[in-house]
Amino acid sequence: MSRSIRKRWTLLGVLTVMGTTLALVIGLGAFAGAGAAASKAAPQNTSSPTTKGTAQNGQKLNGNNGKWSEKPSDYNDFWLRCDKSGGSCATISGTSGTTYTLTSADVGSTIRLRVDAKNQDGTTSATSVPTAVVIAGGKPVPPTPATGCPAGNGSMQIADLSAPTRLLIDQQQTNPTVVVRSTRHLVVRYHVSACGGRSVQGAMVYATAVPFNQLNIPAETTTGADGWAQLDFNMLAGSPVSANQQLIAIFTRARKSGDVALGGISTRRLFSVRVNLHA
Repeated sequence: MSRSIRKRWTLLGVLTVMGTTLALVIGLGAFAGAGAAASKAAPQNTSSPTTKGTAQNGQKLNGNNGKWSEKPSDYNDFWLRCDKSGGSCATISGTSGTTYTLTSADVGSTIRLRVDAKNQDGTTSATSVPTAVVIAGGKPVPPTPATGCPAGNGSMQIADLSAPTRLLIDQQQTNPTVVVRSTRHLVVRYHVSACGGRSVQGAMVYATAVPFNQLNIPAETTTGADGWAQLDFNMLAGSPVSANQQLIAIFTRARKSGDVALGGISTRRLFSVRVNLHA
């Protein structure tokens, strides 16, 4: 082979090697660049933050940061006060962490939790859905004691009573006080109490005369704030039951609405009304 031909082959080989090396260097550079880009990923929220608690002045809300990808190394939590629809939010000054106690300033607003998740590549924020509109509320209602009676004195609401207490029909008043032959209407009032004589409002009172067919059966009625309920009777064709009748017996029941007639805290009592057919 001539010297000139050997030179051409040598030059071609050098160029080929240089080209291959350059391509390899460029490829490695591109691979390294792709790896660097892949590592630069800020946290991504995959499940929104949440809050739990009663939206009422004085109550505590508990927050949860939710779920994140890209391995956050740190979280910062901020509580937001928003309008009733959850918009126009502003950070509540001085709040941090995943718990917040509602104040009077929150009444009429909704509350949201904003979470900032961080890693070495950046910070991403996510916000919870708004709470219900915060209400003012009031003093906590004390639990009903084991007696079934509410705390305090004076008249009670029937809804505040529960077993084992029982209602008591402790008084009867009639007008007229004595039924005579000319009597056509009889007004009877009953007083219902419980828990040591305290008047009960809202008790359902039912009454019927015995034997039947002497008086009609008026509709069941409720006691007022003073514990009294009034029932109006009309005399029927079966009265009097005999010329020597001296009494009309009246079966009376008091109960809590929703209870079965003979269960719950209900009570029953037999009263009587004097009869004088010779007056």
